[in-house]
Amino acid sequence: MAHGTPHSQFELLRQRRFLPFFLTQSLGAFNDNVFRQATVVLITSLMGLTLEQQSLYTNLAPALFILPFFFFSATAGQIAEKIEKTRIIRAVKVFEIVAMSIAAYGFYAHHAVLLLVVLFMMGMHSTVFGPIKYSILPQMLHPQELVGGNGLVETGTAMAILFGMMLGGGLMLAPGLGPTLASLAVIAIALVGYAASRAIPPAPATSPDLKLEWNPFVESWSTFQLCMKQRAVFNSVLGISWFWFFGTALTAQLEVYAKANLGGTGALYLLALGMFSIGTGIGSLLCEKLSGRTVEIGLVPLGAFGLSAFTLDLYFARPGAAPQTGLDINGFLHATGSLHILADLTMIGVFGGFFLVPLFALVQSRTPRSELSRVIAGNNILNALFIVSAAVFGIVAISALHWSIPQFFLAIALLNAVVAIYIFSLVPEFLMRFLSWMLMKAMYRLRVRGIENIPDDGPALLVCNHASYLDALLIAGAVPRPARFVMYYRIFNTPGAGWIFRAARAIPIAGAREDAALMEKAFADVDAALAAGELVCIFPEGALTKDGEIAKFKPGVERILATRPVPVIPLALRGMWISMWSKRNSRLRQLRMPRRFRAHIELVIGTPIDATLANAAVLESKVRELRGDAA
Repeated sequence: MAHGTPHSQFELLRQRRFLPFFLTQSLGAFNDNVFRQATVVLITSLMGLTLEQQSLYTNLAPALFILPFFFFSATAGQIAEKIEKTRIIRAVKVFEIVAMSIAAYGFYAHHAVLLLVVLFMMGMHSTVFGPIKYSILPQMLHPQELVGGNGLVETGTAMAILFGMMLGGGLMLAPGLGPTLASLAVIAIALVGYAASRAIPPAPATSPDLKLEWNPFVESWSTFQLCMKQRAVFNSVLGISWFWFFGTALTAQLEVYAKANLGGTGALYLLALGMFSIGTGIGSLLCEKLSGRTVEIGLVPLGAFGLSAFTLDLYFARPGAAPQTGLDINGFLHATGSLHILADLTMIGVFGGFFLVPLFALVQSRTPRSELSRVIAGNNILNALFIVSAAVFGIVAISALHWSIPQFFLAIALLNAVVAIYIFSLVPEFLMRFLSWMLMKAMYRLRVRGIENIPDDGPALLVCNHASYLDALLIAGAVPRPARFVMYYRIFNTPGAGWIFRAARAIPIAGAREDAALMEKAFADVDAALAAGELVCIFPEGALTKDGEIAKFKPGVERILATRPVPVIPLALRGMWISMWSKRNSRLRQLRMPRRFRAHIELVIGTPIDATLANAAVLESKVRELRGDAA
């Protein structure tokens, strides 16, 4: 699906409104992992500690890092709403410079306790930066750029984690100079990150009058209430947290998996983690292309299916112990089945990107700007809870239940499928958009013009010509916000398909002579939807065109606007009259396969019209103008 002129998300990397922020957040994640991996290597390899001491410090490390998320996320979300965001970002980067200066002394003095204190400080750094990281994007980007921007952020984070771990471990192991090199690196990266933050354009406070609540427990509950205001947003937050559970559970086992099941060394662990990270980056970047620059939550079920399918395949690829041991990367790559395993790890990352990026974009696009930072803070608290749960689940499964790691992978693959089915049953919109997206991608190449005319929030009435039975699915797949469609009750009650229309919360309507009560209920439902700030789409012709021409618009649209004067957005579908789904062909010909798949069609979205200027005749004329001669 294309929108207007050709566009690539990579163009954002040339623009000041995005590039400095992208560099700042990527460098922050990079430095965090350089420091953490250098600390782990120092504690486990260079300090001469006993195994018990090493175990104590390495188990304390992740707990200390994640602890601030539970206690300070809610406060961080409030601050991100109340204060201009670039001021906070620069303060956070100064804090990072201080923390890394302390870390440098800790490296030099081999002071494990001090390094754990710095780890807690970096947890604070991430806690404060987290709500800003995602809430600033809607302020910097246009709605059609959200998916691409999120894809770049997720890719940058995944690559920063991978290369940060590689650099941190490599520098610390440098003979004789490890602590010195690691110290210089973390301070230098922090300084460059601060320099990048100085170029971020201002991002005004979204709720400057917000009264701060300093009690973390009271405010945490308030952020959860904000998260739960919209079911789709809350379930997206749950989905994001579930991804962190899944990703943590998987990657936490990779180091032992590389030794016990792949027969390799520490380098092979980095290869396995690298393939997963690269896959996540690829999947994140592909989201914009696959979604056509809209927030396409239809990708989420696809991502969930792929996560389970390829994790299940990873189990079957190597269900037992490694046939050989002591393999380096080259030896592993030449061993039987190695490419299969690496492909599985890569594809798990790819489908993880499909799963994660649209969820973040949905939260950003459907949450009011004045609440977004706090909703992201609530998301971060849940993420932390799910990460801890994943760690506990891994310990219980491997240590108490004595599962092998492949068996653990099998378990999380099946568990992911169960959780996905549960989430999609709670919010059928995910599955409906997936079916709509799959159908449209398989049959048509839809070009959308004027998507910027769809408001980010607030009520609006969409009016469109009615050329085929698939018109509603096409519009639903193209418009980034969910729309309530008014449809003929016999189609709404179609056997086998009615559940789709109910899941989409379509509004059935009948003619006054057929069922006057249902017609009145339909108008009441339309008014209630508009009063709730939703989009409603109607086809004012009242029926599919029988000759390809636009029929006279019926006055029902005027009745809607008289009761609820909202902006009206005219839409025109072009190219659907010649499809197999229109009334152009006989019933027998409708049952035939289309003469060519991936046919080019177009949806043109006009500028909003004030309700006081809109009537049936005006809207009909505008839709005719938008459609032109392309029936």
